[in-house]
Amino acid sequence: MTRTTQAAQLSENEPPARIADGIYTELTFTPVIQFRRIWLSFLPRFVLPALILFGLASNGLASSRPIETRTTVILVIGAPGEAEFGSNFLHQAELWEKACAQGDARRITIGLDANSSTNDYDLLRQALAEQPKDGPAQLWLVLIGHGTFDGKQARFNLRGPDLSADELADWFKSFRRPLAIINTAASSAPFLTKLSATNRVIISATRSGNEQNYTRFGSYFANALTDPQADVDHDGQISLLEAFLAASRQSTEFYKLQGRLVTEHALIDDNGDGRGTPAEWFKGLQAVKQARDGAALDGNFAQQFRLIPSAAELALTAEQLAQRDALERAVLLQREKKAQMPEDEYYQELEKLLLQLAGLYASTANTNSGPVR
Repeated sequence: MTRTTQAAQLSENEPPARIADGIYTELTFTPVIQFRRIWLSFLPRFVLPALILFGLASNGLASSRPIETRTTVILVIGAPGEAEFGSNFLHQAELWEKACAQGDARRITIGLDANSSTNDYDLLRQALAEQPKDGPAQLWLVLIGHGTFDGKQARFNLRGPDLSADELADWFKSFRRPLAIINTAASSAPFLTKLSATNRVIISATRSGNEQNYTRFGSYFANALTDPQADVDHDGQISLLEAFLAASRQSTEFYKLQGRLVTEHALIDDNGDGRGTPAEWFKGLQAVKQARDGAALDGNFAQQFRLIPSAAELALTAEQLAQRDALERAVLLQREKKAQMPEDEYYQELEKLLLQLAGLYASTANTNSGPVR
């Protein structure tokens, strides 16, 4: 069986790292149109694993992000209530702190100091007020704790006044930098609706305010940040979308194994429409099911949020990261047009974008590689 025939039998969702070795070079020199189309059907991040295999990550790359793109993570641990919940919230916070350290992210933690008179509501408001409102650096806000919903307003339970979805949305009004807001509490869906906007990824542990039982999603999400099994596209790093999908799957499995009714259904929103998409609507990293009115798909922007970047990711300058992200978004949008475009035109446009991506990574390899020792 020829290698081209083998490639033809691979699923479109086959991890790119598995097929990168030996096939990438054939793409450059083989004029067979059908083979090119097979290759181009794979997820755009095939370029990164391929270049890693060819030595990009082994030539003395930078060990930290450029200062101007360094991620800031604000961890908010809510009022624990019972001791059992408090220990669980603390464990989640520890996992997040570990991931932040691995990813060289700036970290602000609210809710773990021993001062019982602390007003965490004011501390969070002050922390957000002090953050830059513009720029390329991502800001992640993670809410770990309990949530409530009275039929009108959802709140996150804090030491001191509770935080409502409306209040948090108001505090974020002036932000234009990339934002990720992850609410792992019960009754968190209204936060997604209120906070959704362009240039944001919003994740909620529930699909409505009426899902008021304690949620397992947050624990699984914190574990997924450093779990290699969550790396669906095998690019050596775990995106926000991949962590969401892993945590959602594990949450559902928990209820099935326990023989219990599922009481939490997580959502992700990154297209600004405030609706959210559940994990079961994804095949691999691509949303394959749409709302009945044809609303835009979620998931593309969330793929570009990574708390712990790979070595090859760290090789990119702030300017190169911006160029790469723009090209990847263009590739993902192009894939969504496949059913509406003539086949030849679709693949021609896709090939142009992927070649630009390959050129960007190749230039990075040339810039950052030194003599082999």
